[in-house]
Amino acid sequence: MIGKFFYIPKSKRFNITPRFHDPDQEERDAREQRIKGELGIEDEKLDNGKPFRPNIKGQFRDTGGWQSKSSPDARRSSNTRLIILILIFTLIAYLLFFSDFNLF
Repeated sequence: MIGKFFYIPKSKRFNITPRFHDPDQEERDAREQRIKGELGIEDEKLDNGKPFRPNIKGQFRDTGGWQSKSSPDARRSSNTRLIILILIFTLIAYLLFFSDFNLF
């Protein structure tokens, strides 16, 4: 318990995986599109004519990530430290005012 009293959490690290870029694949796709255009073959269109609208509203809060897990733990540890400090200061005040022990 006393070891956790002076615990300072480490900073969160940002980890991103780089995207792989393959220029050969881009050349193949461009050549394939050009050949399909020359032959008159059309790809099936995935969109239905509507503009793209991302659906990301509120997803940062709903992910269940670090904030939802550590927030109650941080609050609990903060409350524990506060109670311990209040008890220590109360004990010091009691010793100073109600005992024969005088510093001055």
